[in-house]
Amino acid sequence: MTEPEEWELIGLAREGDSRAFEALVTRYYETMYAIAYKWTRNAADAEDVTQNACIRFARGIGSLNNPALFRTWLYRLVLNAVRDFQRQVGRIHLHEAAEETAPQQPGTDASPESALYAKEILAEVYALPEKERDAVLLVFGGDLSHGEAAQVLRVAESTVSWRIHSARKRLVKKMEGKNSRRPCHGWPRPENRA
Repeated sequence: MTEPEEWELIGLAREGDSRAFEALVTRYYETMYAIAYKWTRNAADAEDVTQNACIRFARGIGSLNNPALFRTWLYRLVLNAVRDFQRQVGRIHLHEAAEETAPQQPGTDASPESALYAKEILAEVYALPEKERDAVLLVFGGDLSHGEAAQVLRVAESTVSWRIHSARKRLVKKMEGKNSRRPCHGWPRPENRA
């Protein structure tokens, strides 16, 4: 589907066209579920959040004035549904995340030691303060630019950059404390500025 076709669908859905709405939900359901799962780390909870997000999608599509901002609007909608779910249920599945095996990327070292280290890093990411965790998951897990993540979080791009910098410092310190022989793979060491 081309961008103009998608914008047309968004416009029709904003006007109440149920077929256009259904086409958008069908196209983006898996994306919405993936976003929810990154935060809940639990399939049943992610499904609940996604269903709730679909309801919010139906109620809120009329408020989307600029189709070019659809992707960030959708991320924000799902993130808000996640936060509401977590407040309502009173749980965050951070410990479950630590027990799961991090997915292996093609071409990466799949040794048992690397898998264990990836699980440790993932557990530490989920233990970060919420604002830092959200920035890291959006940029590294959601493959958004700092600018796109800033739009989703409704903060300045420099704030996202700072949160990621702060998260890197925390993660490097924690991971090096766990195993001083091994730096955090994929995370550049923050520069010491004294």
